[in-house]
Amino acid sequence: MLYDPTEHRIRSFVTRAGRLSTGQARALEEFGPQFLVEYRKEAVDFHAPFGRTAPLVLEIGFGMGDTTAHIAKVMPDKDFIGVEVHTPGVGSLLKQIGEQGITNLRLIQHDAVEVLNNMIADASLAGVHIFFPDPWHKARHNKRRLIQPEFVKLLCSKLAPGGYIHCATDWEDYAVQMLDVLGAEPALQNTAEGYAPQPAYRPLTKFENRGIKLGHGVWDLVFTKK
Repeated sequence: MLYDPTEHRIRSFVTRAGRLSTGQARALEEFGPQFLVEYRKEAVDFHAPFGRTAPLVLEIGFGMGDTTAHIAKVMPDKDFIGVEVHTPGVGSLLKQIGEQGITNLRLIQHDAVEVLNNMIADASLAGVHIFFPDPWHKARHNKRRLIQPEFVKLLCSKLAPGGYIHCATDWEDYAVQMLDVLGAEPALQNTAEGYAPQPAYRPLTKFENRGIKLGHGVWDLVFTKK
């Protein structure tokens, strides 16, 4: 399934400026050759870089990578592909991979929509994680949000039967939209009555903890492919 977003371009990111720290730059140089997968316009066998056949989970937009590193460590039976466009974030996660000896994680520095369209084979993913995507909180910008019907159909085409999509957001309006869009996709089934309990593998971020103390909500959604 090919999703062509050229007319109404949905990107998985917003371009931001950012400076590399010395540690991030060193990690890119030292660990990039082993843990970065080059973007290609063809389907890739992602089992090869890991040297094993294990359930494969894709994370879209991992930020600075703290959550991604944690999940990879607590789920050693799964392999993870993290997609992020921002170089400081890629360098940060590579640094954690090196320092913590994480072996079941590889990174792609590219737009996730193009990665999904071109690199990910149909029915090859055991799961997709999308944590705190840009909420585009102004109403006139809501159409730029990543979780839209066409994108969800693309995700479903890449999921194996029984595979899951786990989204999390701290914007209630976006949570409502996510629930509506995911719930309207006939290939998906909600694992909960509405929003899901926070899965044990997803840690609370510093930002989340601060928000919870201020009374802000966080909403998790977990849907499986029928």
